[in-house]
Amino acid sequence: MGRIDQARANLRKAYESGRKSVRAARAEARALEEDESLTPAVPSSAPPARSVPVAMHSLSSRDDAVVPRGLRLATAWAWRLIVIAVALAVVLWLIGRLQVVLVPLVIALLLSALLSPAVGWLRRRRVPKSLATTLVVVAGIAAVAGTLTLVVNEFVNGWPQLSEKFTIALRNLEEWLKTGPFNLSEQQIEAAIDSAEKWLTDNQSTITTGALATATTIGHIVAAFFLVLFATFFFLRDGRRISRFIFGILPFEAREPVAGAFEASWHTLVSYVRATVLVAFIDALGIGTVLVVLGVDFAFPLAALVFLGAFIPIVGATLSGAVAVIVALMTDGRLVALGVLIAVIVVQQVEGHLLQPLIMGRAVAIHPLAVIVAIATGVVLSGIIGALVAVPTVAVINTGIRYLAAVRRAEDTDAPIPEPDEIAPTGPPAPA
Repeated sequence: MGRIDQARANLRKAYESGRKSVRAARAEARALEEDESLTPAVPSSAPPARSVPVAMHSLSSRDDAVVPRGLRLATAWAWRLIVIAVALAVVLWLIGRLQVVLVPLVIALLLSALLSPAVGWLRRRRVPKSLATTLVVVAGIAAVAGTLTLVVNEFVNGWPQLSEKFTIALRNLEEWLKTGPFNLSEQQIEAAIDSAEKWLTDNQSTITTGALATATTIGHIVAAFFLVLFATFFFLRDGRRISRFIFGILPFEAREPVAGAFEASWHTLVSYVRATVLVAFIDALGIGTVLVVLGVDFAFPLAALVFLGAFIPIVGATLSGAVAVIVALMTDGRLVALGVLIAVIVVQQVEGHLLQPLIMGRAVAIHPLAVIVAIATGVVLSGIIGALVAVPTVAVINTGIRYLAAVRRAEDTDAPIPEPDEIAPTGPPAPA
């Protein structure tokens, strides 16, 4: 048994002894109440006290007695809800102010959950902790950099051909607008083009401002990259030490439940990342194979886009598949685009009815409405990054709350405290 396991065992023993003392105090209090209830009341010669309405006992003034009980309850709920809303607003304001720091830390946690099994595998082969973490982080960076290099090179090499096909597609679209069901004239098409050019001219300052704002965020992007890199390294190497330091700040009675909730949430996060990567790989493999068979240009970049889009549940894979259909329509015609559309629909149905229940349902189960609300909130707070981290954040919070509720039930019923890995996902899995 290592030092960490021994410390955890000692902490659990201390917590169990505390529970026994609490149970003994509760039993003594119940016995005292029973003895008092069995003692006969001594009659008194004093005159009976004037009866007071029950509602008056909980009221601070006589004026409140004339207020209807329903209105008093509604008022009590109202001010409490106002306090909660203000607290949530303050939390959201802090998140908005600190998102440059919080978002990289959340991404680092996701990467740590993805890479921690590899670090554990190397540690079991007696590789030093720092060396194992360095090897895994460097290998992850090399894999991401290599994939991005292949995607960018393919786009650069095929851009002249794509530009030519896009020009031909625009001419065909113009011809279809003239001879198709819309039956537009040359003057109407030119008027639409002139309106678009006028809009670009009128909003040139806005576009330039946005471009300058984007340029100023390059420094933030570089800083966020290094923050993610270093945070991932230290999370993988010193994660347990960091967690023990945080738990040590808490009151003694709360350390064991919070540590168990954190461990259960970490298991959920690891399972979620593994399942998401597997589902995304299957989606990209299926759609990418169809793109290669149909001879669509940029098959590999589009498959990589599908892989990245699958990390956003429900909407990500659909949007990336739509991009693949549009590219096929512009470059290879309607029949090929129809084939790609059928492939995207088939892959989405297989994922939603087979892969998600079998793979994702075993890792974490969140209601689809919660998924949609979480994604929308993430987009409002942090854009695409917020959409990526919204669902795992909700999954982690869900698991932590369920573990704490299970500990509370165990304390009330004198049952054994559940282990963190015993908290299984409940409810229907979120379809993609």
